[in-house]
Amino acid sequence: MKLFSANIEDLRSLYIANLKKALDMEQKITKALPDLIEKSSDSTLAAAFSNHLEETRGHVTRVEALLHKHIGESETETCKVINGLTTEASDTIKDVTDPAVRDIALVGAAQQVEHHEIAVYGTLRSWARLLGLNDDAAILKSIEAEEVKADQTLTQISERVNYEAAA
Repeated sequence: MKLFSANIEDLRSLYIANLKKALDMEQKITKALPDLIEKSSDSTLAAAFSNHLEETRGHVTRVEALLHKHIGESETETCKVINGLTTEASDTIKDVTDPAVRDIALVGAAQQVEHHEIAVYGTLRSWARLLGLNDDAAILKSIEAEEVKADQTLTQISERVNYEAAA
């Protein structure tokens, strides 16, 4: 990882810099998800996190491949947003003692991460298209679709666990 960001001179360098941040984001999510699985008291929620962990490992592989294709390596740049979101989630998890309330806090934290990922991949997909990188755009669109599906799954789970925690 570089100490200083590279100069952003054009759309291609902006695209590459943000691919590097996306890789950092996915690597950090891969490290965070096992804790969410462990802290979930709801088996459906734990299973959703487990499934998404496998998807996220695939995202790491695909983003690494895109970086290798463009710059010959898969270095990262720090994604400050994911640092903040994971820190916030970790703090919340530590503060909540009731398992049902912790589950809704986990869903909320995970959905914040998913929404960020959806925005990141939608932006990268648009930039790839502008750059004429149609193969990249297709890969990024597939990752974005998986993030949307994960968010929808969390929404479905939240409709039940939110009600249970409030009861």
